[in-house]
Amino acid sequence: MKSQNEYIGDDSFIKLLEHYNCPMPLSIIKMRFAGAICSPNLELRPTDVISSFWPSGQEPRLETQKEAELFFKFFMGLWDKIFKDIKINKIKLEKIPSTTQEAVKEACYRRYDEIEAGYVEGFWGGKENLKIPAYLAEIIDSLSDLANVYKQLAQKAEKAEDIDTLKSSIQHTDKMVEKAIEFIIENSVLPRIEDLKRQVN
Repeated sequence: MKSQNEYIGDDSFIKLLEHYNCPMPLSIIKMRFAGAICSPNLELRPTDVISSFWPSGQEPRLETQKEAELFFKFFMGLWDKIFKDIKINKIKLEKIPSTTQEAVKEACYRRYDEIEAGYVEGFWGGKENLKIPAYLAEIIDSLSDLANVYKQLAQKAEKAEDIDTLKSSIQHTDKMVEKAIEFIIENSVLPRIEDLKRQVN
């Protein structure tokens, strides 16, 4: 079924985030949405996830009902886009086109946040005591381990190690992350995909 909330596109969405002084970058928001959609915490609501993009007490003040409707419509457009990507098992990390040591370092730290503050945080949905199958817990732990690999690569970039070797290591780690998420979707999410549709309220 076609989503009634069309995604406005990355450029427009970034402007939306700037307008509402959102401190979380779009790439991390996308991954947190992905983790939340995959989450076994079925009590998790999109509004809870959206609120988590701002520090507690700093959520945007929506002055009118019209503004609130548009605000959530835009965010749910992205949510529905990510849901569609999960339904066809196509969650991909954004490519890192970095060419300098500093850019590679920053990209690695950002990638760490995408995995740890993004997907893993979204997956737990605020409940780290969720009862999940052992295999699933192991894969989520492995994603945290892979997130730490990016941090180590960032530290190597700080020491000005060979940039081509670093980029090759990043690409290899990206593939491992994508395969882990693909496995989660294939084995834990797709069998119950219709139960995972969530509304704003």
